[in-house]
Amino acid sequence: MSTYPPGQPLLEVRGLCVDYGAGPGAVHAVVDAGLVLHRGEVLGLAGESGSGKSTLAYAITRLLRAPGMITGGSVGYHPKPGTTVDLLAASEGTLRVLRWSQISVVMQSAMNALNPVLSIGSQLTDVLQAHQPDLSKAERQARAAGLLAMVGITADRLGSHPHELSGGMRQRVMIAMALALEPQVVIMDEPTTALDVVTQREILEELLELRERLGFAVLFITHDLSLLAEIADSIAVMYAGRLVERAGAAALFRAPRHPYTLGLLSSFPGLRGPRRRLTGIPGSPPDLRRLPAGCVFHPRCSYAMDRCRTEAPAMLRLEGQGEREAGGGWRTAACWLQDGSAAAPPELAVATPHEPPAPASHEPPGPASHEPPGPASHEPPGPASHEPPAPAPDLARSQP
Repeated sequence: MSTYPPGQPLLEVRGLCVDYGAGPGAVHAVVDAGLVLHRGEVLGLAGESGSGKSTLAYAITRLLRAPGMITGGSVGYHPKPGTTVDLLAASEGTLRVLRWSQISVVMQSAMNALNPVLSIGSQLTDVLQAHQPDLSKAERQARAAGLLAMVGITADRLGSHPHELSGGMRQRVMIAMALALEPQVVIMDEPTTALDVVTQREILEELLELRERLGFAVLFITHDLSLLAEIADSIAVMYAGRLVERAGAAALFRAPRHPYTLGLLSSFPGLRGPRRRLTGIPGSPPDLRRLPAGCVFHPRCSYAMDRCRTEAPAMLRLEGQGEREAGGGWRTAACWLQDGSAAAPPELAVATPHEPPAPASHEPPGPASHEPPGPASHEPPGPASHEPPAPAPDLARSQP
Protein backbone atom coordinates (compact mmCIF):
# COMPACT_ATOMS: atom_id res chain seq x y z
CA MET A 1 0.00 0.00 0.00
CA SER A 2 1.12 3.57 -0.64
CA THR A 3 2.80 5.57 2.11
CA TYR A 4 1.76 8.83 0.43
CA PRO A 5 -0.97 11.09 1.78
CA PRO A 6 -3.82 11.65 -0.70
CA GLY A 7 -2.97 13.94 -3.60
CA GLN A 8 0.75 13.21 -3.78
CA PRO A 9 2.03 12.42 -7.30
CA LEU A 10 2.70 8.72 -7.85
CA LEU A 11 3.39 8.57 -11.58
CA GLU A 12 4.73 11.44 -13.70
CA VAL A 13 4.96 11.20 -17.48
CA ARG A 14 6.85 13.99 -19.23
CA GLY A 15 7.28 14.47 -22.99
CA LEU A 16 6.83 10.77 -23.79
CA CYS A 17 7.22 9.87 -27.48
CA VAL A 18 6.65 6.44 -29.04
CA ASP A 19 7.31 5.38 -32.64
CA TYR A 20 6.51 2.23 -34.56
CA GLY A 21 9.45 1.54 -36.83
CA ALA A 22 12.50 3.71 -37.42
CA GLY A 23 13.75 6.18 -39.97
CA PRO A 24 11.68 8.29 -42.36
CA GLY A 25 8.88 5.70 -42.43
CA ALA A 26 8.39 5.62 -38.64
CA VAL A 27 4.85 6.11 -37.36
CA HIS A 28 4.73 8.60 -34.50
CA ALA A 29 2.07 6.92 -32.35
CA VAL A 30 2.55 9.09 -29.24
CA VAL A 31 3.97 12.62 -29.36
CA ASP A 32 5.09 14.63 -26.32
CA ALA A 33 2.59 13.11 -23.88
CA GLY A 34 2.52 14.42 -20.33
CA LEU A 35 0.41 13.15 -17.41
CA VAL A 36 0.55 13.11 -13.63
CA LEU A 37 -1.34 10.48 -11.64
CA HIS A 38 -1.88 11.20 -7.95
CA ARG A 39 -2.42 8.75 -5.13
CA GLY A 40 -6.06 7.65 -4.93
CA GLU A 41 -6.97 9.41 -8.18
CA VAL A 42 -8.85 7.95 -11.13
CA LEU A 43 -7.38 9.57 -14.25
CA GLY A 44 -9.36 8.86 -17.41
CA LEU A 45 -7.62 8.70 -20.78
CA ALA A 46 -10.16 9.02 -23.59
CA GLY A 47 -10.12 9.11 -27.37
CA GLU A 48 -11.21 7.28 -30.47
CA SER A 49 -9.75 3.90 -31.38
CA GLY A 50 -6.24 4.32 -32.77
CA SER A 51 -5.52 7.55 -30.92
CA GLY A 52 -2.55 6.05 -29.04
CA LYS A 53 -4.10 5.38 -25.63
CA SER A 54 -2.96 1.78 -25.24
CA THR A 55 0.44 2.54 -26.74
CA LEU A 56 0.93 5.24 -24.11
CA ALA A 57 -0.03 2.83 -21.31
CA TYR A 58 2.28 0.07 -22.50
CA ALA A 59 5.12 2.55 -22.96
CA ILE A 60 4.71 3.70 -19.35
CA THR A 61 5.15 0.11 -18.13
CA ARG A 62 7.73 -0.80 -20.83
CA LEU A 63 5.49 -3.53 -22.19
CA LEU A 64 5.64 -2.34 -25.80
CA ARG A 65 6.20 -5.04 -28.39
CA ALA A 66 8.40 -4.60 -31.44
CA PRO A 67 8.44 -2.58 -33.62
CA GLY A 68 7.26 -0.12 -30.97
CA MET A 69 10.03 1.92 -29.37
CA ILE A 70 10.23 4.80 -26.91
CA THR A 71 12.08 7.69 -28.54
CA GLY A 72 11.88 10.39 -25.90
CA GLY A 73 10.54 11.58 -22.59
CA SER A 74 10.60 10.30 -19.03
CA VAL A 75 8.38 8.28 -16.69
CA GLY A 76 8.97 8.81 -12.99
CA TYR A 77 7.41 6.55 -10.37
CA HIS A 78 7.43 7.59 -6.69
CA PRO A 79 7.06 4.42 -4.57
CA LYS A 80 7.52 6.38 -1.35
CA PRO A 81 8.20 10.00 -0.35
CA GLY A 82 11.58 11.22 -1.53
CA THR A 83 12.15 8.27 -3.86
CA THR A 84 11.84 8.30 -7.65
CA VAL A 85 12.32 5.38 -10.02
CA ASP A 86 12.92 6.23 -13.69
CA LEU A 87 10.91 3.48 -15.35
CA LEU A 88 12.46 4.11 -18.76
CA ALA A 89 15.99 3.65 -17.40
CA ALA A 90 15.22 0.85 -14.94
CA SER A 91 16.74 -2.61 -15.46
CA GLU A 92 14.60 -5.60 -16.35
CA GLY A 93 15.15 -6.95 -12.84
CA THR A 94 13.84 -3.75 -11.28
CA LEU A 95 10.85 -3.73 -13.60
CA ARG A 96 10.03 -7.33 -12.77
CA VAL A 97 9.89 -6.41 -9.09
CA LEU A 98 7.78 -3.29 -9.69
CA ARG A 99 5.29 -4.82 -12.11
CA TRP A 100 2.28 -6.29 -10.36
CA SER A 101 3.60 -5.49 -6.87
CA GLN A 102 3.64 -1.70 -7.42
CA ILE A 103 2.18 -1.10 -10.89
CA SER A 104 -0.28 -3.57 -12.37
CA VAL A 105 -2.14 -3.70 -15.67
CA VAL A 106 -5.60 -4.99 -16.58
CA MET A 107 -5.21 -5.86 -20.25
CA GLN A 108 -7.79 -5.57 -23.01
CA SER A 109 -9.82 -8.74 -23.66
CA ALA A 110 -9.73 -10.82 -20.49
CA MET A 111 -10.26 -14.07 -22.44
CA ASN A 112 -7.01 -13.51 -24.31
CA ALA A 113 -5.10 -12.26 -21.28
CA LEU A 114 -5.89 -15.34 -19.16
CA ASN A 115 -4.12 -18.64 -19.88
CA PRO A 116 -6.79 -20.94 -21.38
CA VAL A 117 -5.20 -24.20 -20.14
CA LEU A 118 -4.68 -23.21 -16.49
CA SER A 119 -7.35 -22.94 -13.84
CA ILE A 120 -8.20 -19.56 -12.35
CA GLY A 121 -6.75 -20.66 -9.02
CA SER A 122 -3.44 -21.66 -10.61
CA GLN A 123 -3.08 -18.30 -12.31
CA LEU A 124 -3.81 -16.37 -9.12
CA THR A 125 -1.45 -18.46 -6.99
CA ASP A 126 1.31 -18.19 -9.63
CA VAL A 127 1.34 -14.42 -9.13
CA LEU A 128 1.61 -14.87 -5.37
CA GLN A 129 4.32 -17.52 -5.64
CA ALA A 130 6.45 -15.33 -7.93
CA HIS A 131 6.29 -12.21 -5.75
CA GLN A 132 5.68 -13.65 -2.28
CA PRO A 133 7.66 -16.92 -2.18
CA ASP A 134 7.48 -17.12 1.62
CA LEU A 135 3.77 -17.92 1.52
CA SER A 136 2.83 -21.56 1.99
CA LYS A 137 0.61 -23.37 -0.50
CA ALA A 138 -2.32 -23.17 1.89
CA GLU A 139 -1.77 -19.45 2.42
CA ARG A 140 -1.62 -18.84 -1.35
CA GLN A 141 -4.83 -20.79 -1.83
CA ALA A 142 -6.58 -18.84 0.91
CA ARG A 143 -5.35 -15.55 -0.53
CA ALA A 144 -6.62 -16.54 -4.01
CA ALA A 145 -10.05 -17.35 -2.56
CA GLY A 146 -10.07 -14.00 -0.79
CA LEU A 147 -9.22 -12.17 -3.99
CA LEU A 148 -12.12 -13.78 -5.83
CA ALA A 149 -14.46 -12.94 -2.95
CA MET A 150 -13.24 -9.33 -3.13
CA VAL A 151 -14.59 -9.07 -6.70
CA GLY A 152 -17.80 -11.01 -6.04
CA ILE A 153 -16.85 -14.52 -7.19
CA THR A 154 -17.21 -17.56 -4.95
CA ALA A 155 -14.18 -19.69 -4.02
CA ASP A 156 -15.54 -22.77 -5.81
CA ARG A 157 -14.56 -21.07 -9.08
CA LEU A 158 -10.86 -21.46 -8.30
CA GLY A 159 -10.89 -24.76 -10.17
CA SER A 160 -12.65 -23.32 -13.24
CA HIS A 161 -10.89 -22.52 -16.51
CA PRO A 162 -11.39 -19.20 -18.35
CA HIS A 163 -13.77 -20.67 -20.95
CA GLU A 164 -16.09 -21.76 -18.11
CA LEU A 165 -16.62 -18.19 -16.93
CA SER A 166 -18.77 -15.43 -18.36
CA GLY A 167 -17.17 -12.33 -19.83
CA GLY A 168 -17.93 -10.32 -16.71
CA MET A 169 -16.47 -12.98 -14.42
CA ARG A 170 -13.28 -13.17 -16.50
CA GLN A 171 -12.91 -9.42 -16.22
CA ARG A 172 -13.37 -9.62 -12.46
CA VAL A 173 -10.68 -12.29 -12.30
CA MET A 174 -8.30 -9.97 -14.15
CA ILE A 175 -9.06 -7.17 -11.70
CA ALA A 176 -8.51 -9.54 -8.76
CA MET A 177 -5.18 -10.64 -10.24
CA ALA A 178 -4.13 -7.02 -10.75
CA LEU A 179 -4.89 -6.26 -7.08
CA ALA A 180 -3.33 -9.44 -5.69
CA LEU A 181 -0.21 -7.69 -4.40
CA GLU A 182 -1.97 -4.45 -3.43
CA PRO A 183 -0.26 -2.19 -6.00
CA GLN A 184 -0.22 1.58 -5.78
CA VAL A 185 -1.06 2.10 -9.47
CA VAL A 186 -3.49 0.10 -11.61
CA ILE A 187 -3.59 0.73 -15.36
CA MET A 188 -6.89 -0.47 -16.84
CA ASP A 189 -6.98 -0.72 -20.63
CA GLU A 190 -10.59 -0.83 -21.85
CA PRO A 191 -11.60 -3.10 -18.94
CA THR A 192 -15.31 -3.14 -19.80
CA THR A 193 -15.12 -3.51 -23.59
CA ALA A 194 -17.59 -6.08 -25.02
CA LEU A 195 -19.52 -6.29 -21.74
CA ASP A 196 -23.19 -5.44 -21.47
CA VAL A 197 -24.11 -2.21 -19.71
CA VAL A 198 -25.40 -3.96 -16.55
CA THR A 199 -22.13 -5.87 -16.13
CA GLN A 200 -20.18 -2.69 -16.88
CA ARG A 201 -21.95 -0.87 -14.07
CA GLU A 202 -21.39 -3.73 -11.62
CA ILE A 203 -17.67 -3.83 -12.38
CA LEU A 204 -17.29 -0.05 -12.14
CA GLU A 205 -19.08 0.02 -8.79
CA GLU A 206 -16.83 -2.75 -7.49
CA LEU A 207 -13.77 -0.90 -8.79
CA LEU A 208 -14.71 2.31 -6.99
CA GLU A 209 -15.40 0.41 -3.77
CA LEU A 210 -12.02 -1.32 -3.98
CA ARG A 211 -10.28 1.97 -4.74
CA GLU A 212 -11.83 3.56 -1.65
CA ARG A 213 -10.84 0.57 0.48
CA LEU A 214 -7.30 -0.02 -0.82
CA GLY A 215 -6.29 3.50 -1.87
CA PHE A 216 -4.70 2.70 -5.22
CA ALA A 217 -4.65 5.11 -8.17
CA VAL A 218 -6.12 4.19 -11.56
CA LEU A 219 -5.26 5.16 -15.11
CA PHE A 220 -8.52 4.21 -16.83
CA ILE A 221 -8.29 3.99 -20.63
CA THR A 222 -11.46 4.00 -22.69
CA HIS A 223 -13.07 5.35 -25.84
CA ASP A 224 -16.33 5.72 -23.91
CA LEU A 225 -16.59 9.08 -22.17
CA SER A 226 -19.85 8.06 -20.51
CA LEU A 227 -17.90 5.60 -18.34
CA LEU A 228 -15.55 8.34 -17.21
CA ALA A 229 -18.53 10.41 -16.10
CA GLU A 230 -19.12 7.70 -13.49
CA ILE A 231 -15.64 7.18 -12.10
CA ALA A 232 -12.99 9.72 -13.17
CA ASP A 233 -11.57 12.53 -11.04
CA SER A 234 -9.75 14.06 -14.00
CA ILE A 235 -9.64 13.32 -17.72
CA ALA A 236 -7.10 13.63 -20.51
CA VAL A 237 -8.33 13.51 -24.11
CA MET A 238 -6.09 12.08 -26.81
CA TYR A 239 -6.26 12.50 -30.59
CA ALA A 240 -3.83 11.19 -33.25
CA GLY A 241 -1.17 10.42 -30.65
CA ARG A 242 -1.40 13.83 -28.96
CA LEU A 243 -3.03 14.97 -25.76
CA VAL A 244 -5.41 17.79 -26.69
CA GLU A 245 -7.11 18.62 -23.39
CA ARG A 246 -6.75 17.92 -19.68
CA ALA A 247 -9.14 18.98 -16.94
CA GLY A 248 -11.10 17.87 -13.92
CA ALA A 249 -13.92 15.54 -14.88
CA ALA A 250 -16.78 17.88 -14.02
CA ALA A 251 -15.09 20.83 -15.75
CA LEU A 252 -14.42 18.85 -18.91
CA PHE A 253 -17.95 17.48 -19.20
CA ARG A 254 -19.72 20.74 -18.52
CA ALA A 255 -17.29 23.19 -20.12
CA PRO A 256 -15.02 21.59 -22.76
CA ARG A 257 -12.29 23.76 -24.24
CA HIS A 258 -11.19 21.75 -27.30
CA PRO A 259 -13.44 21.19 -30.33
CA TYR A 260 -12.58 17.47 -30.34
CA THR A 261 -13.72 17.09 -26.74
CA LEU A 262 -16.91 19.00 -27.55
CA GLY A 263 -17.50 16.71 -30.53
CA LEU A 264 -17.09 13.59 -28.41
CA LEU A 265 -19.52 14.90 -25.82
CA SER A 266 -22.03 15.96 -28.46
CA SER A 267 -22.08 12.43 -29.89
CA PHE A 268 -24.02 11.02 -26.94
CA PRO A 269 -27.83 10.97 -26.99
CA GLY A 270 -29.66 12.26 -23.94
CA LEU A 271 -32.14 9.97 -22.20
CA ARG A 272 -34.22 12.88 -20.89
CA GLY A 273 -35.12 16.35 -22.03
CA PRO A 274 -36.04 17.64 -25.49
CA ARG A 275 -34.88 15.86 -28.58
CA ARG A 276 -31.88 17.34 -30.34
CA ARG A 277 -29.85 16.48 -33.37
CA LEU A 278 -26.59 14.68 -32.63
CA THR A 279 -23.76 16.52 -34.31
CA GLY A 280 -20.90 14.09 -33.76
CA ILE A 281 -17.55 14.56 -35.49
CA PRO A 282 -17.37 14.47 -39.30
CA GLY A 283 -14.75 12.39 -41.08
CA SER A 284 -12.36 9.83 -39.63
CA PRO A 285 -9.17 9.95 -37.55
CA PRO A 286 -6.12 10.73 -39.70
CA ASP A 287 -3.59 8.23 -41.00
CA LEU A 288 -0.61 8.61 -38.66
CA ARG A 289 1.72 8.12 -41.62
CA ARG A 290 0.28 11.15 -43.41
CA LEU A 291 -0.82 13.66 -40.82
CA PRO A 292 -2.22 17.01 -41.98
CA ALA A 293 -0.14 20.14 -41.52
CA GLY A 294 -0.89 22.41 -38.60
CA CYS A 295 -3.38 21.19 -36.03
CA VAL A 296 -4.00 17.49 -36.70
CA PHE A 297 -7.71 17.94 -35.93
CA HIS A 298 -8.35 20.85 -38.30
CA PRO A 299 -9.75 18.77 -41.25
CA ARG A 300 -12.60 17.62 -38.97
CA CYS A 301 -13.04 20.85 -37.00
CA SER A 302 -15.92 23.19 -37.76
CA TYR A 303 -14.09 26.03 -35.98
CA ALA A 304 -10.82 25.75 -37.95
CA MET A 305 -9.09 29.02 -38.85
CA ASP A 306 -6.31 29.70 -41.35
CA ARG A 307 -3.77 29.50 -38.56
CA CYS A 308 -4.96 26.00 -37.65
CA ARG A 309 -4.03 24.76 -41.12
CA THR A 310 -0.41 25.84 -40.86
CA GLU A 311 0.60 25.95 -37.17
CA ALA A 312 0.33 23.14 -34.64
CA PRO A 313 -0.81 24.45 -31.23
CA ALA A 314 1.08 23.48 -28.10
CA MET A 315 -0.66 22.61 -24.87
CA LEU A 316 -1.84 25.98 -23.52
CA ARG A 317 -2.33 26.67 -19.83
CA LEU A 318 -5.74 28.30 -19.53
CA GLU A 319 -5.51 31.19 -17.12
CA GLY A 320 -8.81 32.93 -17.72
CA GLN A 321 -11.44 33.48 -15.07
CA GLY A 322 -12.55 30.20 -13.53
CA GLU A 323 -9.89 28.15 -15.31
CA ARG A 324 -7.80 27.50 -12.23
CA GLU A 325 -8.65 24.11 -10.77
CA ALA A 326 -9.40 23.53 -7.11
CA GLY A 327 -6.11 21.68 -6.64
CA GLY A 328 -4.08 24.70 -7.70
CA GLY A 329 -3.17 23.47 -11.18
CA TRP A 330 -4.40 24.74 -14.50
CA ARG A 331 -6.59 23.32 -17.22
CA THR A 332 -4.77 22.81 -20.49
CA ALA A 333 -5.90 22.57 -24.11
CA ALA A 334 -4.08 22.45 -27.44
CA CYS A 335 -6.25 24.84 -29.45
CA TRP A 336 -5.63 28.25 -30.99
CA LEU A 337 -9.14 29.29 -29.95
CA GLN A 338 -7.92 29.34 -26.35
CA ASP A 339 -4.76 31.46 -26.68
CA GLY A 340 -6.61 34.78 -26.56
CA SER A 341 -5.83 35.82 -30.16
CA ALA A 342 -9.38 35.04 -31.32
CA ALA A 343 -12.73 34.93 -29.57
CA ALA A 344 -13.71 31.38 -28.65
CA PRO A 345 -17.25 30.33 -29.67
CA PRO A 346 -19.75 30.33 -26.78
CA GLU A 347 -19.86 26.54 -26.54
CA LEU A 348 -16.08 26.48 -25.96
CA ALA A 349 -16.12 29.35 -23.47
CA VAL A 350 -18.66 28.20 -20.88
CA ALA A 351 -17.64 29.14 -17.35
CA THR A 352 -15.81 26.32 -15.60
CA PRO A 353 -18.05 24.85 -12.88
CA HIS A 354 -16.91 25.04 -9.28
CA GLU A 355 -15.31 21.87 -8.01
CA PRO A 356 -14.76 20.88 -4.34
CA PRO A 357 -11.31 21.53 -2.86
CA ALA A 358 -8.63 19.01 -3.74
CA PRO A 359 -5.15 18.35 -2.30
CA ALA A 360 -2.58 21.03 -3.08
CA SER A 361 -0.81 20.74 -6.39
CA HIS A 362 2.88 19.84 -6.56
CA GLU A 363 3.32 21.39 -9.97
CA PRO A 364 6.29 23.72 -10.26
CA PRO A 365 5.61 27.16 -11.76
CA GLY A 366 6.12 27.44 -15.48
CA PRO A 367 4.50 28.46 -18.73
CA ALA A 368 2.97 25.10 -19.46
CA SER A 369 2.25 22.18 -17.18
CA HIS A 370 1.56 18.53 -18.00
CA GLU A 371 -0.10 17.88 -14.68
CA PRO A 372 -3.86 17.34 -14.57
CA PRO A 373 -5.93 18.85 -11.78
CA GLY A 374 -6.38 17.04 -8.49
CA PRO A 375 -9.17 14.57 -7.85
CA ALA A 376 -12.68 15.85 -8.36
CA SER A 377 -16.06 14.77 -7.08
CA HIS A 378 -17.51 11.41 -8.10
CA GLU A 379 -20.91 12.97 -8.72
CA PRO A 380 -21.83 12.61 -12.39
CA PRO A 381 -22.08 15.89 -14.27
CA GLY A 382 -25.37 17.67 -14.56
CA PRO A 383 -26.93 19.20 -17.64
CA ALA A 384 -24.63 21.28 -19.79
CA SER A 385 -25.15 24.99 -19.65
CA HIS A 386 -24.63 25.66 -23.34
CA GLU A 387 -26.43 24.55 -26.48
CA PRO A 388 -26.27 23.88 -29.29
CA PRO A 389 -24.00 21.90 -29.57
CA ALA A 390 -23.61 20.67 -25.98
CA PRO A 391 -22.68 17.60 -24.00
CA ALA A 392 -25.60 15.26 -23.49
CA PRO A 393 -27.27 15.78 -20.11
CA ASP A 394 -27.24 12.08 -19.19
CA LEU A 395 -23.71 11.07 -20.07
CA ALA A 396 -23.38 9.15 -16.85
CA ARG A 397 -25.85 6.55 -18.00
CA SER A 398 -25.89 6.78 -21.77
CA GLN A 399 -23.80 4.50 -23.96
CA PRO A 400 -22.40 5.21 -27.42
